[in-house]
Amino acid sequence: MTTTRSVRTKTVSQTEVQPLSLGRWTARLFPFAMAIFSGGLLFLSFPTWNFYLLAWAALVPLLFAIQNQSATRRFFLGWIAGVVYFTGALSWVTISMTRYGKIPLPISYILMLLLVAYLATYVGLFAGLIQYASQKGFWIFLFAPSLWTSLEFLRGRLFTGFPWAGLGYSQYRPLPVIQIADFAGVYGVSFVIVFINIALFRIIQAGRKSRRIAWKEALLAFSLLTLTLLYGFLRLSQPMGEERAVSVTVVQGNIDQDQKWDQQFRDATLRIYKRLSLQAAQHAASRPELVIWPESAVPFFFQDEPLYQMDLLDFARDGRFYLLFGSPSFEPAGGGQVALLNSAYLLSPGGGAPSRYDKMHLVPFGEYVPLSSLLFFVNKLVEGIGDFIPGREAAVMETASTKIGTVICFEVIFPEVVRRFVQNGATLMTTLTNDAWFGDSAAPYQHFSMVVFRSIENRVPFARAANTGISGFIDAYGRVTKSAPLFVEAALSEQLHPANRRTLYTRYGDFFAVGCAIITAGFIFYFFTKRRFYAH
Repeated sequence: MTTTRSVRTKTVSQTEVQPLSLGRWTARLFPFAMAIFSGGLLFLSFPTWNFYLLAWAALVPLLFAIQNQSATRRFFLGWIAGVVYFTGALSWVTISMTRYGKIPLPISYILMLLLVAYLATYVGLFAGLIQYASQKGFWIFLFAPSLWTSLEFLRGRLFTGFPWAGLGYSQYRPLPVIQIADFAGVYGVSFVIVFINIALFRIIQAGRKSRRIAWKEALLAFSLLTLTLLYGFLRLSQPMGEERAVSVTVVQGNIDQDQKWDQQFRDATLRIYKRLSLQAAQHAASRPELVIWPESAVPFFFQDEPLYQMDLLDFARDGRFYLLFGSPSFEPAGGGQVALLNSAYLLSPGGGAPSRYDKMHLVPFGEYVPLSSLLFFVNKLVEGIGDFIPGREAAVMETASTKIGTVICFEVIFPEVVRRFVQNGATLMTTLTNDAWFGDSAAPYQHFSMVVFRSIENRVPFARAANTGISGFIDAYGRVTKSAPLFVEAALSEQLHPANRRTLYTRYGDFFAVGCAIITAGFIFYFFTKRRFYAH
């Protein structure tokens, strides 16, 4: 009898313990799986995947994952989601480091993961702090989107700023949704997306608990989305820009990066750009007033090469168009030294002194090494001719009929930089870039998509010339009117209508994001003060 009971007891114990153990492991792994799922949905909403609708629900799995977790665990789960998010969106970083920086592949992955780990911290902070409003009813609808927007705004400025893959950029295709950028900037689009994510989470959460529809949450989400779309359709129905048009041609030379700075290929490079420019001028509906070549299209110091100067001045005169191109430049720095700048020159068909703009926002580790006295062991990751210094002024250049603002490469991802040119009177924006560094990756597509928001924010058309692509045109509504594929020679012409209005964004900048930061700070101060009060 005793033995039988003992065996039975042992048997029952085994059948009971095994399912409990499995369930415990499932419960532990579930939040991590949901965080990873959120990160995957986030990066899939960006180019080149372009599943932009996923962004509207991408945070919901993470919000479920962080329920009933400690603050530390919430941060870690958010950080995990951020690691997946930015690894997927920024995997192209390794191409520049290995192909052109000559960094061994394993080291390039380590460096990329360090960048990703830093960027993921912002998602971790979002997940860690959002819980403070989760028990406050509808306050979460104000706090959560404001918190995310504030963190994106901070990411775009801290340590020189890196706003790449901000949530709002995923929506560059559905134009009615993003017209609010003319007063709220790209950060306003991020706000709306997070708001809808919160509403979906609350609706699903309510349904799981009582099988009822959360009408208030659904009404809030529907109202905000409706207002956003109504504003968008209204803006899309209104005329943007002057009635007159300026004929512009962008030239994509598709010069191999390994040959670009080789002196033996200088003349061949110029012949390619000249040929494409003349072909475009002959086939355009009207002779272009402005022809644009990419960043560093002239791979030498234009200011120090009199023969090439005369050649290009004659080319602009014979073609009867203004010629805008990129070239490095220099200025005296004292002690017999010179300072290098990444510049854009505008030549007039009538001759005269060229106009010049010097790039203001340089690429860290690409055009200079930050804290070089401390990081003396770090070389620049891309080839070039030395360390550059930033320009000092958003110089607006003029053609016969319009004022041109020019941003170079990396600068176009910073809303405040483009805004300075429009404030200074630019009615047509251009951007010169060389995305050959990124190969056939998602980077050129992501880089191009961000220009859409710069057009809408300031209601100014953009012409983009890129060495290997993507070159093209974007109008003041954010519509891509023409574009060239990657890694082909191309010359595109378009009639662009100069801007004729000042938007709220142009006048007041990122006031919306600053407002979100104030709201976020107020919430956090209130929550921590209240907690300290109850602790005493």
